Amino acid sequence: MAAKLQLSAPEVLGIAGESAATRKLYGLDDPITAEMAERCLVARRLVERGVRFVQIWSGADNGFPRRNWDSHENLAKDHGEMGTAMDKPVAGLLRDLKSRGLLADTIVQWTTEFGRMPCSQGSLGRDHNPAGFSTWLAGGGFQGGVSYGATDEWSYKAIEKPVYCDDIHATMLHLLGIDHQRLTYRNNGIDRRLTDVHGSVITDLLAEPAA
Repeated sequence: MAAKLQLSAPEVLGIAGESAATRKLYGLDDPITAEMAERCLVARRLVERGVRFVQIWSGADNGFPRRNWDSHENLAKDHGEMGTAMDKPVAGLLRDLKSRGLLADTIVQWTTEFGRMPCSQGSLGRDHNPAGFSTWLAGGGFQGGVSYGATDEWSYKAIEKPVYCDDIHATMLHLLGIDHQRLTYRNNGIDRRLTDVHGSVITDLLAEPAA
């Protein structure tokens, strides 16, 4: 298996043969978006070859004081640059998956572990906020063009239809044909559920009603 991985990796990771139109779609022709564009394009190549789970990372620590999403120092600058760098490549990935007939059975989740506080931290930064933040999902049986839930007027805390990661996981598992209440795995001698004792399928997000 290791040998097969090593032999197949160069072909999968090699994007030189992609068309000019595809390269432009992802933003490979722009130095601002090129890095994320390459990651998103490789993700599509992995998906179309049957890889079942692909993670794309945004936020390399390659600037000073930091150039990532953990913007304690300068949120407007850091988030503005990072958002610009990923906007076109991620949109290109969704369009490319859809045009190739892959989006219908591929779940795409864009997420983080927390948001940012509505108040400043120091002068230009913002601290962590676990009480309210956004995630979006596309493809794989999710409705398009809908929003679910809302924060309070200060964008501090989710107050309308709040959900937790267990609910997201339960919903994704449902779309994969798995009942999260029945699926268990053995860990430290105990059969555990992936959603622990929590989680409900968010039926309002499904393109088709839950059975």
